[in-house]
Amino acid sequence: MTLDRSPDPQRKKFGSWILAGTVSLRALLCLVGIAIFLTSCSPAIPGEVSSRIFNKLSIEYIGAYEVPNDFQVKNTRVGGLSGLTYDRQRDRFYAISDDRGEQAPARFYTLKLNLDKTNPQQVKLQQVDITDVTLLKNSSGETYPRGETDTEAIALTPQSSVFISSEGDRNKNIPPFINEFDLKTGKVKQALPIPQRYLPDPEGKRGVQNNLAFEGITLSPTGTLPASGEALRLFAATESALMQDKEVAKVGNNGKIPGAKNRWLHYLISDRAEIISEHLYQLDSPPLGAIEHGLPEIQSIDTSGHFLTLERSFGLFGFRAKLFQTTMAGATDTSKITSFKGNTTIQPIQKQLAFDLQQLNIYIDNLEGMALGSRLPDGSQTLLLVSDNNFSSRQITQFLLFKFKQG
Repeated sequence: MTLDRSPDPQRKKFGSWILAGTVSLRALLCLVGIAIFLTSCSPAIPGEVSSRIFNKLSIEYIGAYEVPNDFQVKNTRVGGLSGLTYDRQRDRFYAISDDRGEQAPARFYTLKLNLDKTNPQQVKLQQVDITDVTLLKNSSGETYPRGETDTEAIALTPQSSVFISSEGDRNKNIPPFINEFDLKTGKVKQALPIPQRYLPDPEGKRGVQNNLAFEGITLSPTGTLPASGEALRLFAATESALMQDKEVAKVGNNGKIPGAKNRWLHYLISDRAEIISEHLYQLDSPPLGAIEHGLPEIQSIDTSGHFLTLERSFGLFGFRAKLFQTTMAGATDTSKITSFKGNTTIQPIQKQLAFDLQQLNIYIDNLEGMALGSRLPDGSQTLLLVSDNNFSSRQITQFLLFKFKQG
């Protein structure tokens, strides 16, 4: 999510205004009044199925690394890192910045993890080296004008390209996009079709909410080898509900405020891109005192349709984040459903809590990016998370590294 420095009467921007101490007493009292009803943060998914549909996961914390807020690569200020993807052939990560062109043109960075593997049973994170930057270019080969993009997520293909999503800007009538860019040159190659229901209308009744559009994308491991001949499957999720799905927050019969009803798109990409299905992703109930709560990242973890999702919130008690294992198995195809309001028959994407970062007992910043990385000596994978510092002196660019294992 990008920190929008322009006034927005419809929406307070995530985190920064609280950090600057501009919450009014009235807002605080309202939040406290709501918070007393929130007795639990555990998932409450209608029709939740048995845990046997989920894989057994192990997530173990390795360590953290912080990038200085004034760090630069090729005269661009590093910050706003909102999405990650891993290049196995080059052993590099790519991180998209959600800078809207205020610090430098739309861009992504190349990263390398320096790990200490002296003790194979206790790998340590020494440093995150940010080695290069690639500027994104439009069909004319020019960098994007200031304010035209709000790039939030990135996913690498086996054809040396990356898919990148932009939230656009509803207030300026700039639509969201999911485009493919050349990995080396940064030039756009194609644009995926975006259904009309996601595009903002002048009346404010349809489309993505401002700053809450395509925050997470991922590619399925199926078809990741260039010679496989298989089509790519790309998944994209909104950070929160569409305008037509947005419901007034109120305490339910279970004493909790329901999370937003997000939409999750499934693309098949071969000679041309087409949408295979769409599903409802039900956000967890906001934690105690939450002001903002959303879905900033998704990550495919196997060829059987399992994903990790990152749910992140900010409120009176700072930032909170949880990882869920999810599956689309049995989920209703919502492509033809105009609005989720009042519809109780939809089977959402099923999810199971995988890791609550609060248990680490360390400072957590505005986590937005996540990707699986290289294999470790014991056969597990690295799992890397990164925070979006909003280019604020009150926040940090924080990398958190985990050991991730299935089975």
